[in-house]
Amino acid sequence: MSTFSNANTGSKPADPYKAANKQDDLPASEKIQALDKFVTSCKFGMMTTRDARAGKLVSRCMAIAAKEHGGVDQLFFTNTESHKTDELENDPHVNISFLDSSGQWASISGTTSIETDRSVIKKYYTPTLKAWLGDLGDGIHDGSENDPRIGIIRVKSTSATYSISDKTFLGFAAEVAKGTVTGQPASVNKLREITESEIQSWRASH
Repeated sequence: MSTFSNANTGSKPADPYKAANKQDDLPASEKIQALDKFVTSCKFGMMTTRDARAGKLVSRCMAIAAKEHGGVDQLFFTNTESHKTDELENDPHVNISFLDSSGQWASISGTTSIETDRSVIKKYYTPTLKAWLGDLGDGIHDGSENDPRIGIIRVKSTSATYSISDKTFLGFAAEVAKGTVTGQPASVNKLREITESEIQSWRASH
């Protein structure tokens, strides 16, 4: 696989921010639980799919309907007749990203399946879905839990990267100011990665 580089920093880290903030020595349980807590607080994420016809990536805001396996997998309601289901049928790979107002973020990669089993739909159904699907007046496509247009996109996570912080606004500003003066990278975030094997082990026990 080809790579890109525009500098040679020798033995020094080319990305000192990452080196200063990345946390590699945490147990998987702590990383996964913290990610789950952050995702829950966000509620909405941007789901990126691939439009094979146009050869481009497309992102949409999606509300989490539920989570499975201790929080590592997410479920999202969808209109089965929307174009995103076509995109997922052609390429099930997605990225779900989350961002809050303080700059904390998460990026989750995964693969999808589209669930149309009515027992699953009824388990998570909420009447507010009717506002998005409408009632077509034919007694079938009415936005109810029995509306065949309502499906669930199940995202099975494969890896995740996220950045959270326990710094106050003043603490964050102080670190940035110090870095600006000294040239030392600001230590302001907890940058963490969750591997596929860690997710698989967690899923197997939850």
